[in-house]
Amino acid sequence: MSKPFRRTLLAITLASASALTFFAPQVSAASVPAQQQTQVPGYYRMMLGNMEVTALYDGSVSLGTELFHGINEPDMQKLLARMFVDSTSGIQTAVNAFLVNTGTHLILVDAGTAQCFGPGLGAIQSNLRAAGYQPEQVDTVLLTHLHPDHACGITDQGKAAYPNATVYVSKAEGDFWLNKEIALKAPKDSQPMFKMSQESVAPYESQGRLKLYAPGDALLPGVEVVSTPGHTPGHTAYLFSSEGQNLLLWGDIVHSHSLQFAKPEVSLDFDTDSKQAIATRLKVFADAAQKQLWIGGAHLPFPGLGHVRAETSGYAWVPVEFAPVAAKKP
Repeated sequence: MSKPFRRTLLAITLASASALTFFAPQVSAASVPAQQQTQVPGYYRMMLGNMEVTALYDGSVSLGTELFHGINEPDMQKLLARMFVDSTSGIQTAVNAFLVNTGTHLILVDAGTAQCFGPGLGAIQSNLRAAGYQPEQVDTVLLTHLHPDHACGITDQGKAAYPNATVYVSKAEGDFWLNKEIALKAPKDSQPMFKMSQESVAPYESQGRLKLYAPGDALLPGVEVVSTPGHTPGHTAYLFSSEGQNLLLWGDIVHSHSLQFAKPEVSLDFDTDSKQAIATRLKVFADAAQKQLWIGGAHLPFPGLGHVRAETSGYAWVPVEFAPVAAKKP
């Protein structure tokens, strides 16, 4: 390329750039739209064979590191740092519920907190509506246990939030949390938990729509009851099966994915029987990893769906990858 030609090309380029600058819109700070600072609706869908599963986000709580036991502070901070978790103001912990459309039933597994735990939670019903459903369409509520962050959401201002639903909870769970004598003998700081649990089921109990089931009872087609005691006396998981695929909605087997997969022996203050909770967690982890089950966890990072992988030491959580919803099989 000759020097005159290069000089001509450079002149054209500079002139073009100057013209573009001249005609470019002048954007002032005042014309920039305000930041939205809101998140997308909290629901995520996947297909399990012919069942449609919708994860619903209730919100999050922060759990203080002092609530976790069975691990020293340096090891805890090392695990948290490994997962980029800043625990300065507590460990952020999601609260999730799961809506399963089997084709014959619309089943809600756990219901979130409603107004029991403050303004940062209570979004299950709004996210259920955003996901295209109405509370009146839910015909079955399966509770993993009666802690308020799972059961309070079935009630709204003292009335049934799911007016056409039957609520199921294990008999062992009901015999503990709904027993007035046990509640009166409980430590004072535990008594509000009993009160909230009892108030949450009251509208259903008065209408004969609270069912306490025994181990081995068959509840619904495609749903198996899996006893997982420890966190509470009658804590229960639910195994959904369709077309050879299996999803275990395990409630509170894990409260911190950063700590309890790597160290399943880490327990929580809220466990009724921490020794039993650890034994249950180890068994569930082993089964989930060996059988490659889909998992849905109430306190796993939203949407709380994924798999458990066995490691040389401990386990790892493998979250679902965002993907379009697969078409329902014919």
